[in-house]
Amino acid sequence: MGEERVCVITGGGSGMGLEAAKILGQGRVVVLTGRTVAKLEHAVAELEAAGVEAHAHACDVSQRQSVRELAEYAAGLGRVTNVVHAAGVSPTMGTPEQMVRIDALGTVYVNQEFSRVMGAGSVIVDVASNSAYALPKILVSEKIYRLAELDENTFVQRMLGRANLAHGEYEKAGFAYALSKNFAVWYAQKSAFDLGDKGIRVVSLSPGLIATGMGKAEASHGDSMLKYGAERRMGTPEELGFALATLADERNGYLAGVDVLVDGGCTNGRRFRK
Repeated sequence: MGEERVCVITGGGSGMGLEAAKILGQGRVVVLTGRTVAKLEHAVAELEAAGVEAHAHACDVSQRQSVRELAEYAAGLGRVTNVVHAAGVSPTMGTPEQMVRIDALGTVYVNQEFSRVMGAGSVIVDVASNSAYALPKILVSEKIYRLAELDENTFVQRMLGRANLAHGEYEKAGFAYALSKNFAVWYAQKSAFDLGDKGIRVVSLSPGLIATGMGKAEASHGDSMLKYGAERRMGTPEELGFALATLADERNGYLAGVDVLVDGGCTNGRRFRK
């Protein structure tokens, strides 16, 4: 088993994570993670039916110890070569603090703990969001972001302080989400340079609205952005899964330290659509 290539996908039980697993699973052992194994069993069965060796392992990415145990489990199956960190919550799914701890600190834990068991030629893809590009620049503070590695509690409180500038509960959650995803973009870039000397490539991907359960739940609040898209539509899980798999493929070895915006043009469309 020691020579098996292992791909880990957090939040891989459905949506774009599962679609990425179908591609990356060819020639690799796949580990799908979520908070409960029971919710992953259908995804594992679907992969196994397609000839992919797949395993389910419970993990709460907001807890460092849980992520550490996941990394150790994956390393026990073989050589961890690909990590796609797609786990996260959106504004309709949790509180502002949950978003900061899951979407922001979860990215820190995944990158740090998996880099301990990964070697040269491996890759980490962190999933962010095009919401990262919608923040007023005055809210973005690298000084606060750096606290994530120095003082987690202060980091959380400073992030929540920024989010609470919004009016209304959903708006506060939206700010917390956008801040956390902006942080994820920044942290993936930082990680690329922290881990580059070990030969670990790090890149992030920012999707727009995707036709998944999470995406549809946000559509009533966020579908206004679709009018700016090149085709004025949501993306599909299959499209995003292919994009994730492409970024996570070892052959894409010179793509590092950047964010890849996969939102159908919704972000840049504000410049061209009237």
